[in-house]
Amino acid sequence: MNDQLEDTRDLITQLTDPLYIYISEISPFGLDWVFHMIVKMFLLCTVFLVIDFVLKIIINTVFRIFHNQEKYPVIRSIYQSKITNSIAHFIALLIIGGIHESIFPGALTKTTKFIIRSVNLGMVMIFAGMLYRGLTAFRNYFIIKQDFYKIMALNAISETVRILGIFIFTVVGICVIFGIKGTTIVGSLGAITAVLVLVFRDTILGFVTGLHVATSKNLKVGDWVSIPKYNVEGNIAEINLLTTRINNFDKTFSTIPTYDLLTTEIKNLQVISETNARRIKKSIYFNINSFKFLEEEDIERLKNINLISDYLKQSSIELRKEKENMAHKEEIINGRQLTNIGVFRYYAQKYIERIPELDKEGPVIVRQLNITPQGLPLEIYSFTNDTEWVRFEEIQADIFDHLLVASKEFDLEVMQVKV
Repeated sequence: MNDQLEDTRDLITQLTDPLYIYISEISPFGLDWVFHMIVKMFLLCTVFLVIDFVLKIIINTVFRIFHNQEKYPVIRSIYQSKITNSIAHFIALLIIGGIHESIFPGALTKTTKFIIRSVNLGMVMIFAGMLYRGLTAFRNYFIIKQDFYKIMALNAISETVRILGIFIFTVVGICVIFGIKGTTIVGSLGAITAVLVLVFRDTILGFVTGLHVATSKNLKVGDWVSIPKYNVEGNIAEINLLTTRINNFDKTFSTIPTYDLLTTEIKNLQVISETNARRIKKSIYFNINSFKFLEEEDIERLKNINLISDYLKQSSIELRKEKENMAHKEEIINGRQLTNIGVFRYYAQKYIERIPELDKEGPVIVRQLNITPQGLPLEIYSFTNDTEWVRFEEIQADIFDHLLVASKEFDLEVMQVKV
């Protein structure tokens, strides 16, 4: 191998010697070294570009053979991230580092150190690019596999590596350019460690949050979430190291700090879409002053309502039997009585049980909540079997439209602010 390298160098020397002599003859006196250096750099750049171009064609052609991402997802990810280009750059630069001394040997010895340092700096930059593209390849692979939790973890790791990599490769680049030891620079950083921690505080928190979210599997890109703290509701579009982007339903988007995913209350509503059920939890507030015991004529009138007719007949018989042996039975307050709010609650229960769009496997409840200054809340708690937003709102509106109007038949007053 060494013999072949020496033969190549001798061949390059033989080819470039006539050019060296020709430049020396036509150059102004004392400036020949300037033209030698310009031509040498031009030749090295040309050779680098030619070799790099040929290598990219060869390597990319080989990778295109494995184009099918279902059969070769790893190779496809590497190709998409353009690691192949970095490999071509690296090989071409290695060749330049091996042949540069063969061009115009014996002259321009002062530029040799400059070229060596330039080649080494190029190696550092190409290696850094290869590392970043490698992280992109991992991400592309998990995108193909649709493993969103691993994508989040990889995003947190890759963003952290990018930031640390910029710092590390900057230090290495300075060492290469000025020919100093890396320990000299790193040693001087001990005094500003606290400052670095403060500067990278959000980065560290975002890194920890990304790993936590990925391992806990509570959230992922695409989930429908609600964040009361920011009054935000929408789908997670992107979780980065520092910020999380949420596409709101009004076609706008919001960004929140990623570390808030650990410290803020977040409602993950994705289960609604996945289970094909969406919750109705809404109340009607009634004026307590409109509540009353039902008289016989009220009961007879309400018996014409089919949903509660049997209930009223049975209840009337039971109440009549209970009063037969009761003293002062003429007083309506003595003994059990039917109330307009109670009968209406029974009516509402029977009404929503007959609605086909409600999920009968889940709870279908009409319940009274605690009394508030606004009145007594009567809450409908159930789930629709259609999660499409427009259809859900239509189902919910139809239920409450009917109940709000039907409450008038029971002499109930719905609370509202009177101006």
